[in-house]
Amino acid sequence: MARAPRDNARVIIDDGMLFRQAGEKDAGTLVKLYDQAARWMRKNGIDQWKPGEKDVAHFRARMRDGEVWLAEDADGRVVGAYELWWSDEEAWGVQPPVAGYVHRLMVEREAAPSGAGRRILEHAEWRIARTGRERSRLDCVSTNPRLLGYYRDAGYRVVGECPSKQAADGRVYGVILLERRLDVA
Repeated sequence: MARAPRDNARVIIDDGMLFRQAGEKDAGTLVKLYDQAARWMRKNGIDQWKPGEKDVAHFRARMRDGEVWLAEDADGRVVGAYELWWSDEEAWGVQPPVAGYVHRLMVEREAAPSGAGRRILEHAEWRIARTGRERSRLDCVSTNPRLLGYYRDAGYRVVGECPSKQAADGRVYGVILLERRLDVA
């Protein structure tokens, strides 16, 4: 996975959320956040993430190969996170370096303020644009129309489909590819 320059600046968004790049010490927190999100999905009939599917090694690898960002509230409590990749050949194929790829956008549902997911997505878009890339890309499992609607409401448009993405456990599933053009200054 290609790397963008490191930028450890803290960014405060209008609702008081603070963003910082995750470090190795945060890997356990990311696993807990992922598992919590996976349990919420299962409880709500969404067959997408599985508790225990991502471990500390996964998040440390993402920190080395891309970026992982945490969102914190004013008290320093983690309320969300996301992974930012600079390529995603498995889903998107070989592409010119014009986009950042948002993965595993997670929200701590009990502690996060209303609208936190959108604020986290906006931070990812800001981070991508700051590197001079003009597109934010993500994929959405094709069996989750609720999430697809969420991303469309955030300004993303469907640009394709990858019908046979393979999970680490070997299962094959389809994803819808979405993209949003960014203002690059």
